Amino acid sequence: MTRHRPRPKPCNTPEVEEAHVKKYKSLKQRTFFAILLAIPIAVIGMGFMDRAWAGWVTWALSTPVVFVLGRSFFGNAWKQLRHGSANMDTLVASSTGVAYLFSVFNLFFPDFWLSRGITPHVYFESSSVIIAFILLGRLLEERAKGNTSQAIKKLMGLQPKTVTLVINEALKEVPITQVRPGDIIQVKPGERIAVDGVVTDGSSYVDESMLSGEPVPVAKRKDTKVYAGTINQKGSFRFRADKVGTDTLLAKIIHLVQDAQGSKAPVQKLVDRVAAVFVPVIMGIALLSFILWMVLDSSDGFTHGLLALVTVLIIACPCALGLATPTAIMVGIGKGAERGILIKDAESLETAKKVNAVVLDKTGTVTEGHPAVQHILWTDEEAKQYAPVLLALERKSEHPLAEAILLNEELRMKDGEWSVDNFESLTGQGVKGTYKGVAYYAGNRRLMEGKRISPTLQEASSAWEAEAQTVIWFANETEALAVIAIADRIKASSVEAIRTLQAEDIEVHLLTGDNKATAQAIARQAGIAKYKAGVLPQDKAAYIRQLQQAGKVVAMVGDGINDSAALAQADLSIAMGSGSDIAMDVAKMTLISSDLRKIPEALRLSRLTVRTIRQNLFWAFIYNTIGVPIAAGVLYPVCGFLLNPMIGGAAMAFSSVSVVTNSLRLRRKRLGVTSYELQATSTDDYQPNILKEKTMEKQFKVSGMMCNHCRMHVEKALNKLEGVSATVTLDPPVATVKFTGKEYSLAELQAQVSEEAGDYTLIE
Repeated sequence: MTRHRPRPKPCNTPEVEEAHVKKYKSLKQRTFFAILLAIPIAVIGMGFMDRAWAGWVTWALSTPVVFVLGRSFFGNAWKQLRHGSANMDTLVASSTGVAYLFSVFNLFFPDFWLSRGITPHVYFESSSVIIAFILLGRLLEERAKGNTSQAIKKLMGLQPKTVTLVINEALKEVPITQVRPGDIIQVKPGERIAVDGVVTDGSSYVDESMLSGEPVPVAKRKDTKVYAGTINQKGSFRFRADKVGTDTLLAKIIHLVQDAQGSKAPVQKLVDRVAAVFVPVIMGIALLSFILWMVLDSSDGFTHGLLALVTVLIIACPCALGLATPTAIMVGIGKGAERGILIKDAESLETAKKVNAVVLDKTGTVTEGHPAVQHILWTDEEAKQYAPVLLALERKSEHPLAEAILLNEELRMKDGEWSVDNFESLTGQGVKGTYKGVAYYAGNRRLMEGKRISPTLQEASSAWEAEAQTVIWFANETEALAVIAIADRIKASSVEAIRTLQAEDIEVHLLTGDNKATAQAIARQAGIAKYKAGVLPQDKAAYIRQLQQAGKVVAMVGDGINDSAALAQADLSIAMGSGSDIAMDVAKMTLISSDLRKIPEALRLSRLTVRTIRQNLFWAFIYNTIGVPIAAGVLYPVCGFLLNPMIGGAAMAFSSVSVVTNSLRLRRKRLGVTSYELQATSTDDYQPNILKEKTMEKQFKVSGMMCNHCRMHVEKALNKLEGVSATVTLDPPVATVKFTGKEYSLAELQAQVSEEAGDYTLIE
């Protein structure tokens, strides 16, 4: 008999989550108080150390910072020591501990040095500031980890808690845990489907965008499958439960996300790897210098040896080393936020530099995410007078594409709010109704049999169908009056972003749950050679896994629940700001404006940030390479120079300032990528309009913004307008708006901001 191993318990249990929250709160409090105490210590250390009270005050303030707020560094250093290894905690503990103890000795026993002709100094500010900065870096990392379980919780929330069972034609509401395969379940309009199954009675349209990513609901009739977590529309039906509990497709998506997130081991930091070698070397040099002074200088060997030992440890203090990464990361994350790129953690910035393949979801990422009327062609001007009849038919239709026709501006301008009689839904074909005794039809090509169709309409219909657009026919009893093409439009910014990525030797792939014809048409318009259609959530994750196995560092860009498993699997996950909360929780980066041109900017920001970190580490080590031997006393036999710990402390401070200054240079770097001429290179007759339209740019002052959240609200509101790409900065408070196609007036932009963002004013 084969025994099945039980599936591991999810890591997002309440106990684990509670422990994380407790740890985060504790770290937050420690960081807050460490910074609060370190600020006055640093101020006194830089400007008031010549005062008699300065040493005693800094000692009193630094003691809780070192031994209470920074206790974890000493505990971790001890654990590393017991295992015969060292890391950043060892470096922090040894340097801050030596600086503190040496300062306490000098404060209480100054005569020991004065009697030997040496002026004693204290270094309490060094130990306190280092601990405060390192704690701040740890806090930022811990906060990023907290978002991992949120996506799982929201995915679990997609499954309803109760269902309506049909028992001997009676309806009974029961908890979902009581559902068994074979049970018949009633689904009402607007309800979420609880488990996977097959329709047995009734019909409706079901929103399956969480699985396929496609915005158009799917028709459900007898013997068609339905899936847990999807949303029923206006109809009502019954279905037989096939898969329940952990066997449903939704449960498998949750498990995929858990596996992908849990399998990623944290990237070992460069600083830790360096510290494992650096700490023993520094300690060895410090001890060796003390021994050599004792051996070679019989008169003052102990004094000079002790001074050299302490100076080596202080000058090797990891201030510059500890600041090298967090300062660059903080500036990089801030720079990204200014450009509408929200970055969760340092790891994603490091990973983005290595990306050589970008996988794009189609709907809502490359395209706008909702079907819209692309073309309308009437037989003649006289036929246009019947547009109100078409709208009247679509108002009564339950077909998901009816809304696209009702929202079309061209048709709405002709709307007379007419009404039709004898409305009838023709299954699999369309709808029918009468107006003033004449029958009118709206639907697919089968409805046109026996009716006169002009060659112009037939030719246009064939061309649009070849581009994977859905064609709706409108006719009266005798002839076709119009043909309407409906499709999900490519965003104006998508083609430029894709061209830019390809110019940087980054492979671009397209994944979609849509059919092959649509995927092929969108890929051709966007200039993407590699695409795959009809993919489910698990297929997307598997596709990314294949790319990774082929040696690619993959960035996945998506906006829906159906993308969550793929986002979790990817090396770098990027969510669109207009997408689902679950996608944003899983992703490491979020593009507020949903503008794909932000992806090349994010990759460039990553390269600049990593380069800055390496520059910082280089200068920190150059400083140590030069300073440590001098501190050990190598120049004393040559010219009698012995480095004073006070000068060593000043040199250490200078190295820290240079590291911070270098990090701040990131703020002035330009993230704009090369602009490519978007002239179509294809010889096909069809060329998407977005390749031919010119872009116009305008700037507006924005009043009323007080913080970064205000800036984000205004930017997101403007970017919701079709053909608009906006970037808003807080300092100065300016909105830079690019128009592709239609140029909106100030009044239209202001109306959009007031409606979507709130009380902010645009000034031309």
